[in-house]
Amino acid sequence: MATAAAAPPVVDVVVPKATGKKKLVIIIAAVLAVLLIGGGVALYMVKQSAAAAAAAEEGEDADAPAAKAEHAEEDEHKAPPVFVALDPFVVNLADRDAERFAQIGVTLQVDDPKFADELKLYLPAVRNGILMVLAHKTSQELLERSGKEQLAAEIMRESVRPMGIVIEVDTPGSDANASDKPKPKKKKPAVHNPIASVNFSSFIIQ
Repeated sequence: MATAAAAPPVVDVVVPKATGKKKLVIIIAAVLAVLLIGGGVALYMVKQSAAAAAAAEEGEDADAPAAKAEHAEEDEHKAPPVFVALDPFVVNLADRDAERFAQIGVTLQVDDPKFADELKLYLPAVRNGILMVLAHKTSQELLERSGKEQLAAEIMRESVRPMGIVIEVDTPGSDANASDKPKPKKKKPAVHNPIASVNFSSFIIQ
C-alpha cells in the first residue's frame, strides 16, 4: 500500500515594513506643498508689482504734457536772447515853440533767430513806421519816463505791422475818451508779438 506524499513544510514569510519609503513620500509631499505655496505667493507678488508699475506709468503719461510744457518753458528761458539793432533815428520833433530834434538808438529783442531774419526783410517799412511815430512826439513827452515807455510800446507795434501783425497799444487820453465810445461786446483775443522788448541804446533830445 502506497504511503501518502509528505506535505510541504510551512514557511513563515516575513514582509519588512516599508517605514523608510513612507517617510520619503511624506518628505517629498511636504516639499511639494512648500514649493506650491511659495510659487503662489511669488505669483501674487509679481502681479501686484505689475499692477503698481502700470499705475505708475499711467500717472507719468498723464503728467507728461505738463512736464513737457515745463521743460519747454525752461528751455525757452535758457535760450540766449536775439537782438536786432536798428540804425539810429534822427528826427525833428513836434514842438511848436522851438525847433527840437531827437537822436534815438533802438534795439529790438525778438523771439528767435528765424523771426530776426524775417524782420530784416521789412526794415525799410519798419523804420518808416517808427519815424512817423517819433515825428508826432514832443520833447516834453520824450523827456518823461512815461513818455519813453509809451514810445517803446508804439515802436513795438510799428515794428510788426508791416508783417501783418496788429498789436493794440493804449495811447494817452484813451481812458478819457472811453466813455464817449461804445464799449465792444467781446474783447479781442491777445495777439502774440514776436518782439519781446524795445531797448533804447541812446536817447538824445536837443
